[in-house]
Amino acid sequence: MQKATNITWHSAKISKQDREKLLGHKGVILWFTGLSGSGKSTIAHELEYRLFKRGCHTFVLDGDNIRHGLNKDLGFSPEDRQENIRRIAEVAHLFLQAGLIVMTAFISPYRADRQKARELNKKGEFIEIFCKCDLKVCEQRDPKGLYKKARAGQIQEFTGISAPYEPPLDPEIVLSTDTQSIDQCVEEIINYLELKKIIPVGS
Repeated sequence: MQKATNITWHSAKISKQDREKLLGHKGVILWFTGLSGSGKSTIAHELEYRLFKRGCHTFVLDGDNIRHGLNKDLGFSPEDRQENIRRIAEVAHLFLQAGLIVMTAFISPYRADRQKARELNKKGEFIEIFCKCDLKVCEQRDPKGLYKKARAGQIQEFTGISAPYEPPLDPEIVLSTDTQSIDQCVEEIINYLELKKIIPVGS
């Protein structure tokens, strides 16, 4: 819902295409989704490092980091989760317009919210990456100790335990993070970006 009135959209003199030409690659959103512990942040940051070394202009928007600032007023109710993803989708869209390769590492459990994020962008500019990992493996990893707390009832509305996760129906990339190594996952994404001519081959 638009609350503000008497506002006007100001168009830039520099287009997204102008920025992409300067940067040497296309702007794109790589939307990582999956359960806690499925490897979203780890893969996103390793991918960013590899792309940065190749001269790409990148940025990772990480779920926990965003909740320390922009979204620190939001909890984990279904309504707050929806608003969390709405805000980050808008931020990612702005990064995209700047010509960056932006990676978002959020559980983003609801298909409808991810679809709304996709619809903000043109076809091919939003790449959904499903970090597919068995719940048991995520619990065994439990890098933050969250599953243990959720099982003990210390965390309410925890995705995969007491709150639902809706896996993507048709993501661009599926990473089996319970069987693939980090390197394999990163290489698969890079190969996709090269195939789609988002980044130069072997740059």
